[in-house]
Amino acid sequence: MVKSELIENLAQRADITLAKAEEIVDLFFDAMSDALCKGGRVEIRGFGAFTVREYKSYTGRNPKTGEKIEVPIKRLPFWKTGQELKQRVDSAFDGKDAKRT
Repeated sequence: MVKSELIENLAQRADITLAKAEEIVDLFFDAMSDALCKGGRVEIRGFGAFTVREYKSYTGRNPKTGEKIEVPIKRLPFWKTGQELKQRVDSAFDGKDAKRT
């Protein structure tokens, strides 16, 4: 599912216009982004949690030239799936998918 499909789904299920659904989705993602930018945590019970992880700086290599480069400290969002979502996805598996191991 992509963002436009999410907006269409929300508009249909809530019986609102596409413009209003888009505004709601944008507000939701903006609020989540703002919380993470401030170092906060976003938890949606049963679905999962977003947190920010900090990574130390290190010396890396440019793969093209082999030259050493200093990679700065970074803060990146991290997703942890909630138990209910894990169970729901796993139970939706019908046993016929050969890709699953």
